[in-house]
Amino acid sequence: MSIQVGHSLPAGKLAEYVLIEGQGCAIGPNAVDIAEATAGKTIAIFGVPGAFTPTCQKSHLPGYRDQYDAFRAAGVDEIWCFAVNDAFVMGAWGQHMDVEGRLRMMADGDATYTRALGLELDLTGKGLGLRCQRFSMLVRDGVVTHLHVEEGGKLETSDATTLLADAKSLS
Repeated sequence: MSIQVGHSLPAGKLAEYVLIEGQGCAIGPNAVDIAEATAGKTIAIFGVPGAFTPTCQKSHLPGYRDQYDAFRAAGVDEIWCFAVNDAFVMGAWGQHMDVEGRLRMMADGDATYTRALGLELDLTGKGLGLRCQRFSMLVRDGVVTHLHVEEGGKLETSDATTLLADAKSLS
C-alpha cells in the first residue's frame, strides 16, 4: 500500500551529503531521521526517478529551486528533493543545479524508504534498476496533507506550481 493523504510518513532514514559553507569541504553522507527532520515543520518533498535525468533536471528540480522564496512565504520550512541515488550523486547534482541553501538533496540509495512509501518504480528493463515514481507531497509535522503521484513518467501534477498552490491553501 502506498502513502496517502492523512498518513504519517513511515519511520526511516535518508542520507544527505552537503558542503561546509565557505570552506568547499564536504560533510557526510549524513543520516537524516525522517521523524526528527519533519517534527514541527511543513516540508515540500518532491521525488524524481533519478538525478541528472532529462525531465528531472530540466523541469522538475528547477521549478522548486526557482520558487523557493514563494514556498517560504507560503509557510514551507524546507524543500526536499528525493531520489533513489546515493548521497554523493545527490550532493553533486545539487551542486550542479545550484540549490545550496534552498533544497535539501535526500538520497535513498537502496530504495528502502521508497518501498516503505510504496512509491517504487521498477526500471530494471531500461537499465536503471529500482527507482521512485515522480511525486510531490506536502508534509506537516510528519503527516501528508497533499500528495501527487505521476503516471508514466509525466510531469503534470507533481510540479512546483501545483504544490505551491497546495501550500498556499494551508496558510
